[in-house]
Amino acid sequence: MAVDRLVNLPMDPDTATDTVANGPHRWLSFLRSRWDVLLAISAGGALGSLARWGVGALVPWTGSTFPWATFIENISGGFALGALMVFVLDVWPPHRYLRPFLGVGVLGGYTTFSTYMLETWHLLAEGQLVTAFTYLGGSLLVGLCAVWLGIASARMVAFGWPRRRRRRYPEQSTIEPIDHQVRNS
Repeated sequence: MAVDRLVNLPMDPDTATDTVANGPHRWLSFLRSRWDVLLAISAGGALGSLARWGVGALVPWTGSTFPWATFIENISGGFALGALMVFVLDVWPPHRYLRPFLGVGVLGGYTTFSTYMLETWHLLAEGQLVTAFTYLGGSLLVGLCAVWLGIASARMVAFGWPRRRRRRYPEQSTIEPIDHQVRNS
């Protein structure tokens, strides 16, 4: 059944043996088997949150102007995440804690979607419609460009380095291909 194949996919391609067990105590089993990864995410999140606080302290927001601190955090975080994924997936050898610590923890704690939405709402409530929509759309467009630039930059830096080629989900090779040809009866 297709759903069974999805449930048994690895949680992270770097740890292909990690699968979530079925049954009523599935999440308790998940927490017990991954406490170390959750600890790495927590430590990274603490560091990322401190970095976000530091940027906010350097670039304070008045409530009625463009929220530069959150804009800078989200754009630079998007760039860093794009670059990080190139190195994690294509250059560096697999490591159980690297992506959870840096990608989910540090960059997840550093960037903030909730503050972005709250500041947009606050600008709208203050009647700053142009600033609110500029911030809303600009953050999205510039953020996507930053991720692309991060990927492109990391690929340029890593151009001469050996690249790691692997299947993200090795067990997919056992799945039968779907025959899309129409068969005549």
